[in-house]
Amino acid sequence: MPLYLRDNTPLLSFGVWKIEETVEELLALLPPDRRNACLEEIGNFASPRRRKEWLSTRVLLNEMLRDNAGIAYTPEGKPYLADHARHISISHTKGYAAVALSDLVPVGIDIEAYGTRVCRVRDRFLRPDEQINPYRGDEVWSLLLHWSAKEAMFKCMEVPTPDFRKLRVFPFTPLAMGRLRLRAESHSGDTFAGQYIILPDAVLVYVAG
Repeated sequence: MPLYLRDNTPLLSFGVWKIEETVEELLALLPPDRRNACLEEIGNFASPRRRKEWLSTRVLLNEMLRDNAGIAYTPEGKPYLADHARHISISHTKGYAAVALSDLVPVGIDIEAYGTRVCRVRDRFLRPDEQINPYRGDEVWSLLLHWSAKEAMFKCMEVPTPDFRKLRVFPFTPLAMGRLRLRAESHSGDTFAGQYIILPDAVLVYVAG
């Protein structure tokens, strides 16, 4: 389908693609030279779902930039634009792909499908000074927002591996969309401004460094 969601803020732009196409349909949405390169790359993925997620981020980036930009990766696995023209962050989950871009600062974006698995791992990423306030009576949404916010914040930081219990999300009351204040408590003390959107079946968080 066309772009599901798109917006611009003073620091970044982002887009979300709802993945409903086949691999062949996604390839057809790319320019011919980019299509050929992607056709070679997806041979590295055995899973059809993984192929569609990977391709969807490329289709979305093409939709946002229209300049045939390619995505490369650092040795640590962080994506960057091959022409280094902008900062980029990408994310995908069941049914969605998301991309954030900025001319000015590092960015992080994360999208997470609704699911209760996050309840079983809450002790691995929540801090004692963080507060879980339910959204419409369901705390799963708040747990997902905390996880997604820390994932997005980590993507803005120049650290090799994340320790989510050293990243803090300040207390907030979840709404359909809103702002977040975050801080890297033991890495550098850096603070981050984040925003979130609760979709019908997923949460989206984007952060500017």
